[in-house]
Amino acid sequence: MNSVVLIGRLARDPELRFTASGKAVATFSIAVNRPFSKTNEADFFNIVVWGKTAENCANYLAKGRLVAIEGRLQSRSYETQTGEKRYITEVVANQVEFLEWGNKENKANTNMPNKVEDFGNADIDLDDFQAMDEEDGVPF
Repeated sequence: MNSVVLIGRLARDPELRFTASGKAVATFSIAVNRPFSKTNEADFFNIVVWGKTAENCANYLAKGRLVAIEGRLQSRSYETQTGEKRYITEVVANQVEFLEWGNKENKANTNMPNKVEDFGNADIDLDDFQAMDEEDGVPF
C-alpha cells in the first residue's frame, strides 16, 4: 500500500505546465511541521498534481497557504548533462484540499466562524427553539 496524507504550507507558488498532449501538471513544495520539535523544524515535500486539480492549484494557491494533500509517493531518476544520476522522491497528489481560501493576489481568507453561536448571515430565529426540562430526560 502506498498512501500519503500531509498538511502543510506552500513553500513556493505552484508552477503550471502542460504536456505535449495538453494535460495540465502543477508542481509545488509544502513545509510540514515536525511534531514535538522544540526548534520548529519542518520537512519539505515536492508535490505533483495533474489535470483540473493542477489548474485550480495554480489559480488559487500561493506561497504560505495551508493545504491538505492525499496521494502516493513516487520515486524516479534522471541523468544530468554531466552524466550524474539523480533521484527524486515526490508526492503525486490525488486530492488537494484548500484549508485557507483566497486568490493568488489577495491575502488568505482565514476568517472562518469558530463559535457555535456564530450563524453568519443565516436567517434563524432563536425564539423558535424551546428549552428542555432536565426532568424530561432525553428520548434516545
